[in-house]
Amino acid sequence: MDKYIELAFSHFPEIETERLQLRTVQDSDAIAIWNMRKNDRVNEFIGREPMATLESAQELVKKCHLLFNNKQGIAWAGVRKTTNEVIGTCGFNSIDFSNRHAEIGGEMSTDYWGKQLAHEAVSAIINFGFNQLKLHTIEAKVMANNRSALYLLNLLGFKKEAHFKDRIYFGGMYHDLLVCTLINPQD
Repeated sequence: MDKYIELAFSHFPEIETERLQLRTVQDSDAIAIWNMRKNDRVNEFIGREPMATLESAQELVKKCHLLFNNKQGIAWAGVRKTTNEVIGTCGFNSIDFSNRHAEIGGEMSTDYWGKQLAHEAVSAIINFGFNQLKLHTIEAKVMANNRSALYLLNLLGFKKEAHFKDRIYFGGMYHDLLVCTLINPQD
C-alpha cells in the first residue's frame, strides 16, 4: 500500500467545511442514525427497508469502524457546527486502491434536505479522495428516480456511465440503477 494511503489511515481524517464537521461515526451517533434510517423518505431512494431497531444502528456504527480499521472505506458523520447535531452520514463505501477507485454514498435527515449541505459535504469528500487518497475515479450508484441525488452529482461533474434496468427490487417493484463517475481532473 502506498505511503499516502498509509498516512490517510494512520488516524481518522476529520474534514471541516463552512457549516459542517465531518468526523468519525461515534457510538453516541447511533440514535441519530436510527432516527434518520427509520424514516421512509430517507430510504425511498436507497432501496432498503427502514431501520427497525436501535441495535441495528449500533451494529452499523461498529461496521463503520471496522471498514476504516481494515482500510476498506471511510464513513463520516456529518455534524452541523452550530448545533453539534448529526444530520447525516457519508463517505467511501468501498475503496479499490489497486485501481485508485472508490464508491461514494450517503444519506441525510429530511430536516436538512434542500439546504445545500449535501453539496458541501460531498464536495469536501471528493476533494479528500482526489487530493489525499490520490483516487483516479469516484463512483456513485443511484436509483434512477432519485432526481435530487442525480442533480447533485451533475453539479459536481459526475457523468452517467451505466443504466441498469430493474436492478433493485424494493417496495414491491423493480427500479433502475444508474452508475455515475467522476474522474480526477488532475490525472
